[in-house]
Amino acid sequence: MIEDGVGRVPAAAEVARFWELVEAAWAACGPEAAGVRRALVERAPAEDDDGSALEAFMDEFLTQLGRLCAGMSSAELTDLDRVVERKLFELDREEIHEHTDGSDDGFLYCRGFIVAAGREFYEAVDADPAKAVMDAECEAMCYFFAHLHDERFGAYPDTGSGISRESGRNPAGW
Repeated sequence: MIEDGVGRVPAAAEVARFWELVEAAWAACGPEAAGVRRALVERAPAEDDDGSALEAFMDEFLTQLGRLCAGMSSAELTDLDRVVERKLFELDREEIHEHTDGSDDGFLYCRGFIVAAGREFYEAVDADPAKAVMDAECEAMCYFFAHLHDERFGAYPDTGSGISRESGRNPAGW
């Protein structure tokens, strides 16, 4: 178990598995979705883009992601939820909020969009918050694996992380 003094953090293998699943789900959405994702990553910082082109593919992406998770154990879904929780926590920063806007819930859903868009976009925004998209949201990504866990096992997973994915909870970011 890896801990950071607060609680459990995702292992590198868990993070790698998460991003592999995200990429596989997007790949199943076809070349048009791939082109939209590529354009989002390659656009200049702060270039106008409302994210709607990618948001149009989110339902299909989430369906594919759910399909890829069929049959996963409680531990596997908990590990994936811990990764999402950590990625959302890491994006919980004032400098990113300036480029996404939103209330507390709205900012959480904007961070969900960043994570759902994939590793390249996540890393681009993490490095340069101006790459974020104003008001683009993916609420379902924020608790995707927690909801799958609840549906299959009758309870939400305990990630043991000691952090919160909710907005304004990362003290280093505000």
